Amino acid sequence: MTRRLVRLLLVIALAAVAMALPGFTVRGQMPVRAPRFAITNARIVTLAGAPIEKGTVVLRDGVIEDVGPSVATPADAVVIDGSGLAVYPGVIDMSNSTIVEGGIVAAAANDVAPVPTGRGRGTTVATPDNITWADQEREARTRFLHPDVDASRIVVYDGDLVRRLAAAGITSALAVPAQGIIRGQSALVNITAPPDPNEISALATYRRGSVVLRSGVAQHVVFATGRGGGGGEGGGGGGGYPGALLGVIAFSRQAFLDAQWQKDARAFMDRHKDAAVSGFEPGLDALAPALDRKMPVAFEAIEEREIVRALAFAKEFNLDPIIVGGAEAANVLDELKAAKARVIVSTNFQAIGAGGRGGFGGGRGGGEVDTPIRVTHMRQSAVRVAAALEKAGIPFAFTTGGLQNPVDFVRSVGRTVKEGGLSEDSALKALSVNAARLAGAGDRLGTIEKGKIANVIVTDGNLLESPRIRHVFVAGWPVDLEFPPQGQGRGGRGSGQ
Repeated sequence: MTRRLVRLLLVIALAAVAMALPGFTVRGQMPVRAPRFAITNARIVTLAGAPIEKGTVVLRDGVIEDVGPSVATPADAVVIDGSGLAVYPGVIDMSNSTIVEGGIVAAAANDVAPVPTGRGRGTTVATPDNITWADQEREARTRFLHPDVDASRIVVYDGDLVRRLAAAGITSALAVPAQGIIRGQSALVNITAPPDPNEISALATYRRGSVVLRSGVAQHVVFATGRGGGGGEGGGGGGGYPGALLGVIAFSRQAFLDAQWQKDARAFMDRHKDAAVSGFEPGLDALAPALDRKMPVAFEAIEEREIVRALAFAKEFNLDPIIVGGAEAANVLDELKAAKARVIVSTNFQAIGAGGRGGFGGGRGGGEVDTPIRVTHMRQSAVRVAAALEKAGIPFAFTTGGLQNPVDFVRSVGRTVKEGGLSEDSALKALSVNAARLAGAGDRLGTIEKGKIANVIVTDGNLLESPRIRHVFVAGWPVDLEFPPQGQGRGGRGSGQ
C-alpha cells in the first residue's frame, strides 16, 4: 500500500469525523477512526476453522466487523480485490528486544547501555581494585536487576524498523526489555500505532498506550550478563561479580529470595500495623506476581542443560516457566511436561551456539571459522523441535530470535514444515493462535473472526512459502510498506533489526 493512499485515507477519516459532528473541532486528544475496508474474493485462512476458499473480510474501527463466504460489501468501504490472494491473521513474534528503547544499542553493545527506568540507573563505570563485596553487589544489582522495567512504557511504535517487521507480516510482538539478568516485564504490543492528527506531538510518549495489547505478560530472566558476550557459558560480562555462570545463578537466586522475604515482610506489616519493618526495595515488588504464580517467568534457555537448569530454578521457587529459545527442547520433553512449561522456539537457527554459550547471538554469530560438531548438530536438529513439542502436547510459539532480516522469520518457520515434520496448520497456529494464547490475548487476537482485533495480512501466495506481502493491516489501519532499503533509513530507529 502506497504512502499516498495511506495519507488519503487519513484525510478521508478526519473529514468524515468532522462532517459527522457539525461545529465540533477535531482536537489532538480525539482518536482517528480507521476507514472501513472490505477485502473481497480472497481465500481466507481464519485459523478458527476450515479456510474460506472465496470470501470477504470487513474491517471497521480496528476490529473485524464480519467475515464469511457471502458477506455483503458495505457501500462505504474501501474495497481491495483479493482475487488470487490469501488473507491470514497477522504474525506474532513472541520475543523481540529491538522494539524497546535501548534494545538495538544493547544488542550491539552487550548490555552496557543505560536502562530507562527512571530510577537513576546509567552506564556502568570502572570500579577500583579495592572495591568491597558489598559494593560489587550493589553495582551488580544496579546493572543486572531490573524486574520493575515495564516494556509497555519503553516500546518503540514508529520508524522504519517497525515497518520492516510489518512488511514481513509481523503485526504484533512480545516486547521484551533488553538489558540485565532479571530484565523485567514483557508486553504484547501491536507493531505500529494508529495515525494521529497533525496536532499530536511526535514526542508524546503517551501514544505508546495505543499499541499495548497486554502488559505484564511475563518476567524475563537470562542466565548471562551479555547475550553474546565472552566469558564462556553464561557470558562473562567483563569480569567481577556476578561474572561467571555460577555467579549469575547465585545472583538470580538471591534476588528471588530477597523478593520472597520482602513479600512476606509486607504481608506481616499489613497484619501488624505498629511493626517497624524497613529496608524495602521497591523494585523487588515486581517479582511478587511471579512468586505467586500470577505471572509466568520466561527463561532464555537454548541447550538441554540450560533448559534443565531453568526448570530446576522454576521448581525451587514454584514459578510458572516459559522457555525461550529451546533449540534442544526435544531432548527434555518429559521434564517440560512435568513443569507444565511452554516453549517459545527460536527460528534463528544459524545463530544457535554462537558467542560460546549456545545463545541466539543476535544474528551476529554466523561467521565462526570452526563450528563444533555439537553445535552443527544442534542447529540441524533445531528445525525438528516444533514438531516434537506438537507431538508431546507442549504449547509453543515462535520468535525471530534476533534475526537481522524480519523476512527470514516466516521463511524459517516454513523450514519447520518442509524439513522438520511440523504440519502447515500447526505452524500457522503457532505464529498466531498459540502466540496470542500464550500472551493471554487469545480472546482478542490470533484468528480472523468477528470482533477480533483487525490484524490481518494479504499475501500473493502461501504464507509459509516466501509469498509477496501485498497488504498489512494493524488494528484496522493499513501500514505504509514503502521505506528505504535496510541500512539506508531516514534516521532514528530505522537501522533494521
